[in-house]
Amino acid sequence: MELNRTEEQPQGLELRDYLRVLHTYWRGIAAIALVVTLLAFGWTFFQKPVYEAESSGHVMAAGAKDLDGALAADELSKSKATVYESIATTRPVAQAVIDELALSLAPDELMESIEVEAPLDTSELRITASAGDPAEARNLADAWVTALAAQVEQMETAGTENAQAAVRLVPLAEASLPTSPVSPNVKLTLAIGAVLGLMLGLAYALIRNHLDRRVRSADVIEQQFGVPVIGTIPLDKRMQEHRQVVETGAIDNNSDRTAHAMSEALRELRTNLSFVDVDNPPKIIAVTSSVPGEGKSSVTANLAVTIAAAGKRVVVVDGDLRRPVVTSMFGLVPGAGVTDVLSGQAELEDVLQVWGHVPNLAVLGAGRVPPNPSELLGSKAMADMLQQLAAHATVLIDAPPLLPVTDAAILSRIADGAMVVINAGKTSLDEIGKAFGNLAKVDAHILGAILNRVPTQGADAAQYGYYGQYYQQDEVEPIQKGRRKQPRRTAAPEPVATMQLEPEDEFKALLSGEPVSARRMPPARR
Repeated sequence: MELNRTEEQPQGLELRDYLRVLHTYWRGIAAIALVVTLLAFGWTFFQKPVYEAESSGHVMAAGAKDLDGALAADELSKSKATVYESIATTRPVAQAVIDELALSLAPDELMESIEVEAPLDTSELRITASAGDPAEARNLADAWVTALAAQVEQMETAGTENAQAAVRLVPLAEASLPTSPVSPNVKLTLAIGAVLGLMLGLAYALIRNHLDRRVRSADVIEQQFGVPVIGTIPLDKRMQEHRQVVETGAIDNNSDRTAHAMSEALRELRTNLSFVDVDNPPKIIAVTSSVPGEGKSSVTANLAVTIAAAGKRVVVVDGDLRRPVVTSMFGLVPGAGVTDVLSGQAELEDVLQVWGHVPNLAVLGAGRVPPNPSELLGSKAMADMLQQLAAHATVLIDAPPLLPVTDAAILSRIADGAMVVINAGKTSLDEIGKAFGNLAKVDAHILGAILNRVPTQGADAAQYGYYGQYYQQDEVEPIQKGRRKQPRRTAAPEPVATMQLEPEDEFKALLSGEPVSARRMPPARR
């Protein structure tokens, strides 16, 4: 089959995508912002403090005897203030200050420490001097105003003898002693460092999200490959350490929220599987994955129990002849299995094992590890054995991963369809694409994908809030009136009526589809 990839590409991230990125990488964003802020704070310790002092002078024009003369003198003072602003930063003024304060600096060097301002429509000149010492800054500002006043007087009286200057600069007041440095500004530096750190952190998060090829939602699978996601299995803490069967076919009202979520997810998968192909419902289903460690064996085993709990006969076949795990998951006796039946060393009814918890569920182990697994799985004897099992039961094959070996592709070709288990947040799009490509090469029918280990908490759980919130009401209720209310006790479920026959007769009855009858026995304990 050919995969139907969608031509339309996503236009960009939506608001919820940005929120998910922030929630996913918030630790990295916070760490980068903190590091940049600390670096900015450390930078302030290596900077020499700079103090600023301000002194000012007033430009005055003489000869005002009446109102008109006063107005003309005021206009002259304002125009002269603009001229003196440029004169204030000249070498003669700087040299006069150097001589007065006995400084060892060059005029050009000293002028870098001076700022001159002439406010608009005023006759005032403001001199701001900066230095590494408060007293030095104050003395420099005052000396600069004095030196500028002398320079102005010299200019205004040039070419005349014993004449009073028409315009002169009068110092207004001495500069005040600065109490704190203007540089470095610790608060401003920390604010700039924090903002810069947040920007770098956001850039880091967006780049990580763009480069992240791992699958985190069902929408990505359906949009990229056109394969429907028929089940989303939540992360179950009971299966984090080792593979095991956690589904028992009945809801335990006293169990935790995780157990309910897993049971409901498996029931949803069972329902979706029954509607995949209504006209030709699959009887032989291969369950595989892209790479090892995605939880396909656990999904296969627990799905088999869920289907059997609905009253259908199910046979789980361990198709991984290289690394078989099915019998150990069910707690059954390992040994003879598929390879023994295919080689003619054992009969099918002799190696089938019924799981005591659910009487209409049987398990066929892998048997001894053969030297040619691919040839055995692709043989006509394998196809005939699966057809024999599928005559009266749904057959789930725990197939090997698709990428390391070709066994899964062979089994998918023989089966009525294949389901690919994908580990949410771990499996990459490239691995999924190659896996689907391997199935397409053998013209296998892909029933759908199963997104496994979907997180119930954190940023990625927002798309699957059902698993994380729906069953919260089953938790212990909050304290009311000083007493903690106990969980509601419900009646224990009725024991499942199970039948006990001799092993050989029971296996034959399971294969032939004939009704079985025997004495009632209490439900087996795990």
